[in-house]
Amino acid sequence: MKNINPGQTIRILANIGVIAAILTPMTAITQAWVAESNCPSNTPAVFHECALEAAKAFDPPRTSDGQPDMGGIWQLPGAAFEDLEEHPEALDDSGGPTSIVDPSDGKIPMRSWADARRRENAQENIHPSAACFLSGMPYTMYRPGPWQFLQTPEYFVVLASRAHAYRIIPLDERPPVGESIRLWNGDSRGRWEGNTLVIETTNQNAMPWMDQRGRFYTEEVQVLERLTLVETDTIHYQLTVDDPNVFTRPFTIAFAYRRDTVDGFELIAEACYENNGTLLDIYRTAGFTLYPGISVEEAREAMEAESFR
Repeated sequence: MKNINPGQTIRILANIGVIAAILTPMTAITQAWVAESNCPSNTPAVFHECALEAAKAFDPPRTSDGQPDMGGIWQLPGAAFEDLEEHPEALDDSGGPTSIVDPSDGKIPMRSWADARRRENAQENIHPSAACFLSGMPYTMYRPGPWQFLQTPEYFVVLASRAHAYRIIPLDERPPVGESIRLWNGDSRGRWEGNTLVIETTNQNAMPWMDQRGRFYTEEVQVLERLTLVETDTIHYQLTVDDPNVFTRPFTIAFAYRRDTVDGFELIAEACYENNGTLLDIYRTAGFTLYPGISVEEAREAMEAESFR
């Protein structure tokens, strides 16, 4: 089984009834449920350019405190959770275009040593979310949905349907938690810049991946999100990842969140508990181990060794 990546293993086991297909995309099912849009979302780069223009003229519906109203349940068409870059349809993949809008070539600017480590991850390790650990940032925001957004003047809350994940994001000017505190989904702080909600996340524990292809980051990663309503039922979501230990430059991904328009639709609680021993035993039998993460020191040593080659 060593030549089969973890995504393939999950799909194979699901097909024979061993486990539920916890990472199978819901795109085909939810496509008919979401609102239509003037900006096509099949290709993130095309949507991104359209949304940037649409936002200039759109006056969004607002909450009682005057901010754009993003409350509701949202779907995310696409399969970025499989691979952030362009990837063909395969046994373990739905296939899809790149989600990277900067750099313009649609590639993640990983350092050479990090890309080699990524390939090892995909062959030898499993994503912690496959054992029901939290998904980290940015993966929480584009793994199979849906999501529910709640907002008050003081907080913006993200409820994810997978792994019982939630993010409570203060919108005041409180300081972040201490540097010694490391969290699965990090520590987030939000603010409004005009009609755009800007969220900065730090203090991650660097245990999750960014997709099923083993892409990772260190504890020094910084994630910047920008959410803008460009139509009543469409959010232009931009996310920039910066970690000079792993990447040669920051990069940005973009998606279209579409509002779920089915009356009475609610999030479904996923039957998944953290550190699921049964799942871990299945993966170990298939020859995989749980991704152990990487320290900043280890990343810097690898980067320094690369510079002497």
